[in-house]
Amino acid sequence: MSEYNEIHTLLATCSGEVIRLEDVSDEVFSSGMLGTGFAIIPENNDFFSPVSGKITNAYETGHAYSITTKEGIDVLVHIGVDTVELDGQYFNPVVKTDMSVSQGDKLAQADTGNILSRGYDPVTVVIVTNPERLNKFSISYGKINAKGVVMEYSIK
Repeated sequence: MSEYNEIHTLLATCSGEVIRLEDVSDEVFSSGMLGTGFAIIPENNDFFSPVSGKITNAYETGHAYSITTKEGIDVLVHIGVDTVELDGQYFNPVVKTDMSVSQGDKLAQADTGNILSRGYDPVTVVIVTNPERLNKFSISYGKINAKGVVMEYSIK
């Protein structure tokens, strides 16, 4: 089976409610400026890799991770809106730049309760930043457990 027909998946980075990217309060994410994907309103503090690949950027503040799959799909996991301003407080990264991860491996822990109490939205976005590589995709919205399949896609 060719990559064109092969179905790939993006998993839920955490347990919670999968919502449309358009419903995220930050326009950079909601406008689709960075790419296509989904967001999850997290119910706990554990965050996992939605794909297998290489960590191309683990931000020092622990709030965001860029992962490239072996097929060349670039995925951004961003925990919270404007949480870079917390300068790493409430984030405990597990991975570093240049590490390989398997789908479902833990990326980080984040204290979503404290993030929320400091006035930040802990909504977590998962974005394919090179959507032109996708042939087609579908996203399932609603309640999900961490590591459940949220998005299925094929590659051009």
